[in-house]
Amino acid sequence: MSSIRVLSVASELYPIVKTGGLADVVGALPIALKAQEIETRTLIPGYPAVTSALETAEEVLDLSNFHGGPARVLSGSCAGIELFVLDAAHLFARPGNPYSSPDGADWPDNAIRFAALGRIAADIGQGSIPAFAPDIVHAHDWQAGLTHAYLHYSDRPRPGTVMTVHNLAYQGQFPRELLNEIGLPPDSFTVDGVEYYGSIGFLKAGLRFADRITTVSPTYALEIQRPQHGMGLDGLLRGRADILSGILNGIDTSVWNPATDPHIASSFDADRLENRAINKVALQERLGLRADPEAFLLGVISRMSWQKGLDLLLESLPAVLSEHIQIAVLGSGDPELQNRYRAAAEADPAQIGVWIGYDESLAHLIQAGADALVVPSRFEPCGLTQLCALRYGAVPIVSRVGGLADTVVDADEPNIFGNTATGIEFEPVTTQTLTDALRRAHALFRNRAVWHQIQQNGMAVDVSWHHRASQYASLYRQLAKARQAV
Repeated sequence: MSSIRVLSVASELYPIVKTGGLADVVGALPIALKAQEIETRTLIPGYPAVTSALETAEEVLDLSNFHGGPARVLSGSCAGIELFVLDAAHLFARPGNPYSSPDGADWPDNAIRFAALGRIAADIGQGSIPAFAPDIVHAHDWQAGLTHAYLHYSDRPRPGTVMTVHNLAYQGQFPRELLNEIGLPPDSFTVDGVEYYGSIGFLKAGLRFADRITTVSPTYALEIQRPQHGMGLDGLLRGRADILSGILNGIDTSVWNPATDPHIASSFDADRLENRAINKVALQERLGLRADPEAFLLGVISRMSWQKGLDLLLESLPAVLSEHIQIAVLGSGDPELQNRYRAAAEADPAQIGVWIGYDESLAHLIQAGADALVVPSRFEPCGLTQLCALRYGAVPIVSRVGGLADTVVDADEPNIFGNTATGIEFEPVTTQTLTDALRRAHALFRNRAVWHQIQQNGMAVDVSWHHRASQYASLYRQLAKARQAV
C-alpha cells in the first residue's frame, strides 16, 4: 500500500483552537489516518494560540508582502499533529475567536483573512514547499473553500481536491467588489464559478470545483440535496451528486473514555455501570441540583441556537418539571436563549442547572453523570455529543435528522426485544414530539433492566475514527489514482 500525502486546510483544530465540532474532526482525523498510511499536514491560520502552541517552528515559506503585511509559513507540530501555520500577524494575531472580535461582531476583513488561507493552501498544493508535495488537498468548510477556486483558475498542474461540508448553514458570502483584492480573475464571477446570488461564495466555490465532496453523515448528504436543508445550494449539490458522499464523524476515544477520564468523579465501563451513580451525584452537586440518585437527570451540551432546537426544550419544560425530571445544561450562543435558560434555572434551581459558556471538565461530567443526553436539533450534519453519550452510557434522546438518525437506534419495541436499541428518536421536530420522547425515555428509565441494556448496547457501538478513517483513505487513494490518469 503506497503512502498518500494530504494537505488538510481548516480554520480551527482541537486541541489548539476550537469553536465547534469542526475543530474536533480536523484534529482527530490526521491521527487516525496514520494507521492507513496517509501522511497529513494541516494548514491553519497563525492565531496567537496556534503560534504559542507550536512545539517546534521552522520557516518554510517567506511571504514578504502578503495582503498588506509580512507573512510566512511555519512548519511545526502540536499534540502529535503535523502543521503548516500561516503566520500573518496583521490577519490573525487578534483577540476574540477565529471569526469575530470580543464583542461578537465578525471581523470586517474575514473575506481577506480566509482568502489568504485558501491562496496559500493552493500554492502548497502546487509545490511551493518542495518537501511536502501533496497528492490531495482537503478543504474543510467555507473558510477553506476558495482553495479549490485558486487551484481551478491556475494554469499549473494541481493535486486532487476534496471539499468537506461540516455545516451547510455557514457559507461565507462576501461582496463581489472584493474579487480583484482576493486575486480571482474577472471571469470567475459567474454562476459556474464563484458567484453566488450576487456575492462571492466561498463554500459555493469549494463545492463547485472540488473533485470530490463529502459531508459528515450519509443522511445529511441526502438532506442537503433537498430545498428544505440545501440552504440555496441544493441545486448545485444535486448536480454533483455522483461525487458527493457522507462519511460519519468519529470521536477521539482516548480523550472520551470513561474508564480513564480524568475529568469525572469515578471511572467506569460497560461492566461497571454502577459507578456512574457517583458521577451523577457529583453533577448534581456541581450545578446545585437536588441530591436525588433516583431522579431522571437529562444532560444538554450544545450551542444555544435555533438549529439545535433548544427553544423546543424550553417549551417542554413544564411537562418535564411536572415529572420531577432534572436537567443539566452547558452551552452558549443566542443571548435570548441564554437569558431564558438562566431564568428557568433561577425559578427552579433544584431541577434545572445551567452553565453558560463552555467548560471541558463539565462536558465530560455531564456525559458521565446524566442518565440521558438530549439533542433536539432541527438539522444536524453529524453531531458529536451523541457519540460521546453512547460511549459514556448517557442514553441519547435525538431528533431523527442527519447524523443523529445515522448513529442512534430507536428504543421501539422491536429494537428493544431485538437488543439493538441505543437511544430514543423522535420526528418531526416539534415541542410535542420532543415532550413525548422525554416522557417515553422517563418510562424506560424506570424499567432499570431495559435501560441498563440500552446503555450497554450504546457503549458497544464503535464511535471511534477507525472505520471512518479507512473510508477517507479509500477516497484519497481512488482520487489520487484518477488524477494520475489525467
